[in-house]
Amino acid sequence: MKTINEALNWRYSTKVFDANKKISAEDFEQIKDMLQMSPSSTNIQPWSFVIADDDAGKARIAKSTQGAFHFNTPKVLDASHVVVFCTRIHADDEYMQAVLEKEDQDGRYAQPEFKTQMHQARQLFLDIHRYDVKDEAHWLAKQVYLNMGAVLLGSGLLGIDTVPMEGVDLQALDTEFDLRSKGYSAVAVVSFGYRSDEDFNAKIPKSRLSEETIFIKA
Repeated sequence: MKTINEALNWRYSTKVFDANKKISAEDFEQIKDMLQMSPSSTNIQPWSFVIADDDAGKARIAKSTQGAFHFNTPKVLDASHVVVFCTRIHADDEYMQAVLEKEDQDGRYAQPEFKTQMHQARQLFLDIHRYDVKDEAHWLAKQVYLNMGAVLLGSGLLGIDTVPMEGVDLQALDTEFDLRSKGYSAVAVVSFGYRSDEDFNAKIPKSRLSEETIFIKA
């Protein structure tokens, strides 16, 4: 496994995948662990993931790349696995209670009052975004992007290539997988696999703003 620094410098947005190379079941289980264990504000976990690991599943996701986003079709079809990242549209009372009860089952609350306090704290932040800032859906989606960032780095540590894509028809994905009836909506797609020798982007040096530009001493 790579060090964090090695992974940061090795990974990039893969433009061409080797369609003949597949991620092992063991490695993809680790990717699923990353998806499940990612941090989120107040542990609200407002995500769901559509996973394609065969040609039929990838073809369904590729429907979202037709038309204006046709340039992303090969990145879906040639990848080993493809994941649609979905966000909850609303964190309704039923969902909030489900999160709380799962935490209780997992032993997070040594005292009953701790459970009550956690629910009140999570509801406080949700109410701020629902009623004051009025960006509940955006706040929930931001948690999904935290998840995406974690899995991009984690995959790099495993030597697995990725490309995150917002260049897809999100409405088409919602329709194809009936996401909205389940309380979710697609926000992006990430393809996983191994880079092709023909990928020009693998040969281009990485470029980032300098430390002097981005770091400010407090």
